Amino acid sequence: QLQLVESGGGLVQPGGSLRLSCAVSGEALDYYAIGWFRQAPGKEREGVSCISSGSVAGGYINYVDSVKGRFTISRDNAKNTVYLQMNSLKPEDTAVYYCAAAWEVVATRTPCKLGYGQWGPGTQVTVSS
Repeated sequence: QLQLVESGGGLVQPGGSLRLSCAVSGEALDYYAIGWFRQAPGKEREGVSCISSGSVAGGYINYVDSVKGRFTISRDNAKNTVYLQMNSLKPEDTAVYYCAAAWEVVATRTPCKLGYGQWGPGTQVTVSS
């Protein structure tokens, strides 16, 4: 059974950077799209960035508009790990960040629209001075 664990969260000042990692165990990542989602207090969960399965070199990638140009998602199938590099962080990026997996045999151009069935426990990101 697929298991996901996030790490790398913490407290950072505005303008700072963090790199989140999503370590996946139980199965190989090759046929899974991976998404990063976040939920701030009192707000609905939103998709931050998603990357399609390894069936297409480099994968199809989606970003929510509010993080474009600041966040970068990447995957290392050999390490069964997906990363979210977050730069120029803003207070509004404060949330619990979750990674999730969706079975995907053929890569789609909109991986954030897949149904994500396996979730990690989340990691807190706080951006504050």
